[in-house]
Amino acid sequence: MRSTAGNAELALLLEVASTPKPGNVDRHREYPDLRFEHFLAGAVGAREGLAAATDASVGLGEAFRRAVEGMADQRGGNTQFGAVLLLVPLVRAAATDECSPAAATRMVEETTVEDAANFYRAFEYVDVAVRDPPEGMEPLDVRRGADAVEHLRDRSITLAEVMELAAGRDGVAAEWTGGFERTFRAGTVIADGEGPVPDRAAETYLWLLSREPDTFVATNHGQRVAHSVMVRAQEAREGGPDLVEAFAESLVEDGINPGTTADVTAGGLFVALERDGIDV
Repeated sequence: MRSTAGNAELALLLEVASTPKPGNVDRHREYPDLRFEHFLAGAVGAREGLAAATDASVGLGEAFRRAVEGMADQRGGNTQFGAVLLLVPLVRAAATDECSPAAATRMVEETTVEDAANFYRAFEYVDVAVRDPPEGMEPLDVRRGADAVEHLRDRSITLAEVMELAAGRDGVAAEWTGGFERTFRAGTVIADGEGPVPDRAAETYLWLLSREPDTFVATNHGQRVAHSVMVRAQEAREGGPDLVEAFAESLVEDGINPGTTADVTAGGLFVALERDGIDV
């Protein structure tokens, strides 16, 4: 029987193995400097930090920092930063209470200033695309890494409060502050599906992308492009496999990567593995 950390690692592996996954690295598509193998290595590297998340004596932020440090031990750079961030409270909830929205929300509410400090330190391992902070919040720009920790402590800002500040512009932060609604819905869709789990994950990914603009796309390309990608995902789902494949090719060619949708898919896979024991 797999451990909770094992299910989290497997969720990362199944997510990248699913195809077609328009705009994201999968078994059939990759970018010149970001390849399938980098994601496999990132998932394996994150395992130690994910295991630390099962230990209630380890801060959630510290577990995340360790997972990102391990994930970064490959040549592709940032492979699963957002997915790991989404998984850590889910793993803690599953290991110490239950894998439910209420339990995961309690894990978020219990985070501390030191958790926030370790979250910021994790940004020193890889480059992460984030939007500029609101005016007046520049000292708390996450891209400052450890240099921002003093400001966090001066203001007594917990990791939950950091997520609240980002929730309006970041889909993973919105999951942290919104009861992990999309993540658990994705888990149900995957668990209720039929066929190989990577195929279910790919279908769920496209379903998620067709329902809400991807915040990672919005960060890198603007809200108009993010909305257009959502509409095109809706059309691709209605048009069938050939149109989905063409959509996938076009996003890769244009360098449009709906990374937040992939993160939520990974979280949904973990929920399906942990709660529903889907057969892999």
